[in-house]
Amino acid sequence: MSFNLSNFGYSKLSTKVQIIMEENSKIRLGISIGDLNGIGCEVALKTFEDSRMLDFCTPIIFASNKTISYQMKELGLNIVFNGVPDASKAIDNKINIVNVWKEIPKIEFGQSTEEGGAYAIKSLKAAVEALKKGDIDVLVTAPINKNNIQSDEFKFPGHTDYLAQELQGESLMFMVTDTLKIGLLTDHVAVKDVSAAIIPRLIRDKINIIEKSLMMDFGIRKPKIALLGINPHSGDNGVIGKEDDEIMKPVIREMANMGHLVYGPYSADSFFGSDGYKKFDAILAAYHDQGLIPFKTISFGQGVNFTAGLDKVRTSPDHGTAYEIAGKGVADESSFKEAVFMALKIFKNRTEYQELTKDVLKKQRLKRER
Repeated sequence: MSFNLSNFGYSKLSTKVQIIMEENSKIRLGISIGDLNGIGCEVALKTFEDSRMLDFCTPIIFASNKTISYQMKELGLNIVFNGVPDASKAIDNKINIVNVWKEIPKIEFGQSTEEGGAYAIKSLKAAVEALKKGDIDVLVTAPINKNNIQSDEFKFPGHTDYLAQELQGESLMFMVTDTLKIGLLTDHVAVKDVSAAIIPRLIRDKINIIEKSLMMDFGIRKPKIALLGINPHSGDNGVIGKEDDEIMKPVIREMANMGHLVYGPYSADSFFGSDGYKKFDAILAAYHDQGLIPFKTISFGQGVNFTAGLDKVRTSPDHGTAYEIAGKGVADESSFKEAVFMALKIFKNRTEYQELTKDVLKKQRLKRER
């Protein structure tokens, strides 16, 4: 049976998306709950408060029955859920809660606490293990606090770095909507270290990842990619810095000669204001804020953080813990909902791509055997 998401009022991201579902084969969507003192639980629960969302996937939240019940009471939500011991026992057409812990953690809305960070990581680790085992098909992560998650057991600046270690492939932080896609050469790297981190091999690797993702995850057959310069005005021919001339441009020429549609480096200050980004399928920014400031300015609330390049699909909303409104029941779930739809869309596109690739390889093998 075919469902068009726009028929249910979800048209921003999903006008062209159709989630194809067969009997007993819904996509199993795992959710790590993020910082318990932030808005993660709220936006996840609000997303599935609309029962029509259960037509598209089977949600599996990694937390505990008691924690979710407490959050619902405090937020004034009334949602029926199904508690399960592990993700493999999840039931379709229900909101499933995997009981990762039995104790009742202390929740202090709006506060950054060590306990809030510890339970965010417990949820994330359990969800990633389920993803690796195949008990869930895709993962949507609610926001964490990069400070209070740090411990002897977890020393990563964020989700992306942890997932890169746990899952197969080379990761790319890829901020996406249907009309704007921005990847990062360097993500959680201090500005003073950016230039030293950008070496020819890194540029080649990130171009290859973003190109493959555009083809496999978004159905773009021949992607056209723009690279933003490292320095102001891309160095102004060496006046403001030599990195663009000596590192970026040679790699771009090399890859263009190999048939890749890569262009640049473009001066970042005018690239978005002049609508230059609309001429490309994706943009590769040199560092975090160079890419995320224009992305969030143009697409905030509709954008999705997708970890491209891995063998599993993970998305997240484009906002943080939002402590300032946590526990007040006023958080907007739009970006989390878009992250859900994007994960489903990518999973479907990737499955179809892999099937098509298998068919092509099979035909090539049969042709050689004749």
